[in-house]
Order: sequence, then structure tokens, then C-alpha cells
Amino acid sequence: MNWVIDNVDLIWELTLIHLRQSVVAIILGFVLALPLGWLAWRYRAARGGILTVTGLLYTIPSLALLPILPVLLGTPILSEVNLILALTIYAIALMVRSVADGLGSVDASVRLSATAMGYGAVRRFWVIEFPLAGPVILAGLRVTAVSTIALATVGALIGIDNLGYLFTNGSQRRIIPEVLAGIVAVLLIALLVDALLIAAGRMLMPWSRAKRRRARRGALPLEVSVA
Repeated sequence: MNWVIDNVDLIWELTLIHLRQSVVAIILGFVLALPLGWLAWRYRAARGGILTVTGLLYTIPSLALLPILPVLLGTPILSEVNLILALTIYAIALMVRSVADGLGSVDASVRLSATAMGYGAVRRFWVIEFPLAGPVILAGLRVTAVSTIALATVGALIGIDNLGYLFTNGSQRRIIPEVLAGIVAVLLIALLVDALLIAAGRMLMPWSRAKRRRARRGALPLEVSVA
């Protein structure tokens, strides 16, 4: 406990760095996964290939990907850019299927109704399809966010500062409170980001909350009758 009190400034600084790295990768992964997920949903012939390739990205070991990126991109080995790009690749691998599944969950009759009302393809996507696919996409984004925040700690193994430093330094020096501080900080960041995503979902998609309430009320008589 004394170590934590004496190093609060270090923990706070590394927490902010870790949060910035993770959030940038989450946003980039989400933005890039949208068109890929749309292609996988829109073109059935390409769906299997797109989902397979993007899914395989997640199987690349992070300790192999991080040293390879500087060689491919010509960036310095200790550059934060390499970590953010690696995290973005993993985020894309998780998000593409969620986007495709979310768009696939939209009822075909809703699309036909929108088309009959004069909605073009672009307008229909942003006004109808994307919002209705939102709950499924949000669920995937929450998983991606937590995964990205956890994976970011690997950056410390190649000398990139973030909360992973507390793991490596604490392990090497056998300072258990330092390791525990890193674990707690990563956990708190994950909980905070997840809570913000839930709040954003409730604010931007109020209809999904109303739908869940109606579903619960509809299930109540059945539960009572069974009892």
C-alpha cells in the first residue's frame, strides 16, 4: 500500500497514457470495421472470405505483430504508433462480425418500407439500418473495448509506456503492490469505458431500452402462469 501512495503520480500518468492509446485504437477499429462489416453483409459471396480473414487477424500473436510493424511501416521500434496500429488490427478482427451480424438482424420488411418511402441506399443505411443494428454492434463494441484495454498492456514488453509497465517492472523487482496497482487500474479503465458505452447506447438508442421493457412485460404473464 505504501508503494501505491508513494507512486500515485506515476500510476495516474500511465493510466492516462493507457486510456489514450486504447481509445484511439477502439475508435479506429470501429470506423474501419463498419465498411468491412457492411461488405460482408451486403455481398454474401464475399462474407465468408471477409469474416475469415479478419477473424484470423486476431490469432496473430501480439509479441510477433509488434516487432513486425516497425519493419513494415518504417516507424521507430519504440513508437506508440506501432502499438495503436496493432490494437486497431485486433479491434477490426472483433468488430467486423458484429457489424455484419447487426446489419443482418434488421428485418427485411423494414428495408423494403424505407425504400418504398423513397430512401436511397446511403440514407437508408444511416437513418434506418445502422440505428436498428445498433444494439448488436454496441455489444460487439463493448467486447472490443475491454479486449483492447487489456491487450494494450503488451506494449510494455517492447518499451512502450502504459500500465503494462507496472506489470513488467513490478514482476522484475518483485513489488507485488505495483503489479496489483496495474491490474486494478486496467480494470477500472475497462469498467469506465464500458459504462460510458452503455450510457451512450441508452442515450442514442432509447428504442432498444423500451423494447426490452416491453419484452419483460410480455414475458411476465407466462412466468406467472408457469409458477
